[in-house]
This record gives sequence, C-alpha cells and structure tokens, in this order.
Amino acid sequence: MQHTGEMNVEHEVKLLIGEIKRLGTTNASGQAVVKFGVLFKDDKCANLFEALLGTLRAAKRKKVIAYDGELLLQGVHDNVDIILLKDQL
Repeated sequence: MQHTGEMNVEHEVKLLIGEIKRLGTTNASGQAVVKFGVLFKDDKCANLFEALLGTLRAAKRKKVIAYDGELLLQGVHDNVDIILLKDQL
C-alpha cells in the first residue's frame, strides 16, 4: 500500500508527462523535449505543480525524464532541455 505522498508524486509526474508533451517539440529520436524555462514560465504548469522542481527531480529519479545537472534554477537554467524518456509510469 502506498502512502498518500507517494501517490501524489506519481499523479504529479503523470501530469508533468502531459505538460512536456503539450509544450515540447519532438527531437530526432522521437522524444518530447522542452526547455526548463518554458515549463517554469507556463501559467498552466504554475497552477498545476506546487513544487515543479520537486516533481522534476522525482520524475528524473523514476527515469521518466532526463536533464543535465541536479538543480535547475529559473533564469540560470532556462535553456536546459528536459527530455521525456517514457510517457507513462
């Protein structure tokens, strides 16, 4: 049985997958890719995710997405690509 926190994280990761598909473009490998700054500045994402950075880190730990570095900062890392590795959990 999962704890509520874990279920919430899974739910947010599923929402993140949808937002990356909505906002991103397709790379040569057929993967959806979005810049961190695009995600961060999007109004819908701002309303959906209480803690976008936490959701991104959880998705990266689950190998749903990939991006360079550990910590993404708005402004500094706006041009970092977030790559969708799989489109479901």
